Amino acid sequence: MTILAFEFSSARRSVALARAGIVLAEAAETGGYRVTNALSLTEKVLADAGIRREEVEIIAIGLGPGSYTGIRAALAIAQGWQLARAVKLLGISSAEVLAAQAQAEKIFGRVNLAIDAQRGEFYLSSWEISELSRKENLPLKIVAAAEIEALKTAGEICVGPEMNAVLFPGAAMLAQLASVRTNFLTGKKMEPIYLRETTFVKAAPLTRSY
Repeated sequence: MTILAFEFSSARRSVALARAGIVLAEAAETGGYRVTNALSLTEKVLADAGIRREEVEIIAIGLGPGSYTGIRAALAIAQGWQLARAVKLLGISSAEVLAAQAQAEKIFGRVNLAIDAQRGEFYLSSWEISELSRKENLPLKIVAAAEIEALKTAGEICVGPEMNAVLFPGAAMLAQLASVRTNFLTGKKMEPIYLRETTFVKAAPLTRSY
């Protein structure tokens, strides 16, 4: 299967193309959390891999947590693509992608994945990672920045886009993970991983004066 992957949850935004689990091309950009060149990155990986748009069978999206704007942009591209062509969609946690990146970088043991959640908070999950396996011990939760500092002071391994051990989730790894998944969803059912409750203020009904 030919997979096009979008990982826009961090300040390093990337797009990759893989076939049968082998990454054919990857393109990335850095410089903030606003996605500005998503389509040009896509065109580059298609051209570098020599793949036409109609050959793409699966689109994988890093669902976060992370940059809400970036993740929404990736979802919008995937949803539009599915409307135009009969592609399958997959969503994978960006934290899981980070864990796989850590394993590839040979960061073993108890590994804390920390992702900036803004408002003085971080998304945190803890994994046990070895050369042959990785297991999530502590599911994603939001914690105060002080808790991350306490982990680092205690000598625990903390990695992530904003940590001293800088690690970004990448589209190439996302594509590899997606190559063995079959839990496809329609575009309408795909949502970012956003642990905070979204609150909306409903406007008062319009009134007319006669």
